[in-house]
Amino acid sequence: MPPEPPPMPADADSPALPVGPAFSPLYQQIKALLVKSLQDGEWKPGEAIPSELELAARFRVSQGTVRKAIDELATENLLVRRQGKGTFVATHAEEKIQYRFLRLTSDDGEATGWERHFLDCRRMRAPAEVSRALGLKAGEPALLLRRTLGREGVPVVLDEIWLPAGPFKGLTAERLAQYAGPMYGLFETEFGVRMIRAEEKIRAVAADAVSAGLLQVAPGYPLLSVERLSRTYGDQAVELRRGLYNTASHYYRNELS
Repeated sequence: MPPEPPPMPADADSPALPVGPAFSPLYQQIKALLVKSLQDGEWKPGEAIPSELELAARFRVSQGTVRKAIDELATENLLVRRQGKGTFVATHAEEKIQYRFLRLTSDDGEATGWERHFLDCRRMRAPAEVSRALGLKAGEPALLLRRTLGREGVPVVLDEIWLPAGPFKGLTAERLAQYAGPMYGLFETEFGVRMIRAEEKIRAVAADAVSAGLLQVAPGYPLLSVERLSRTYGDQAVELRRGLYNTASHYYRNELS
């Protein structure tokens, strides 16, 4: 069979092909177009995207090419397939997704059911290393959030979270505390910022006086330090999180493949 021709916009309103190397596989080009539609908000979190047949007609490619692109986006947790219902934009409000960046599990295997307590939310000038990580310009403000996560009244995690102030205008500790769903769910529904991937640095540290008091352990107690940089579409960094974990009755879980 002759090779499938490059995808063509179905009409003048269809998205243009992404700029990239000529050898980029066709399904990767379709994947890039789908990601652009997600980034532009054409389909909101939780909404169904068009069927494979509709997308194939839109981009003038085969259904198999569209399926392969969607398969990768589902693997990356950007889309969710639901048997007999279609394919939907993933949302952090979904139980199986909302904790996917938190890899701490109790010794009894429970990974959910966290109790949140927000300590403060301040707008301030970020330290130089935070500005570099988030790509902020000199003097550009940031938000600093501090909270604890725990179970049955016992704090297990102390989080220091830095966010660029611009995309999160109006975010307060009170607003965070009043939101019943996961914090990332609030970010995507009310601020239009969706965390799609993250990278972490992990090391062992000793609790200082402040963290020891908030985590109810003795100063010098061994903790797990997890620094996470979360990114949205376009590989843009939008969160720097520094967490201290008490692993006395919890462990850090990861899956390798």
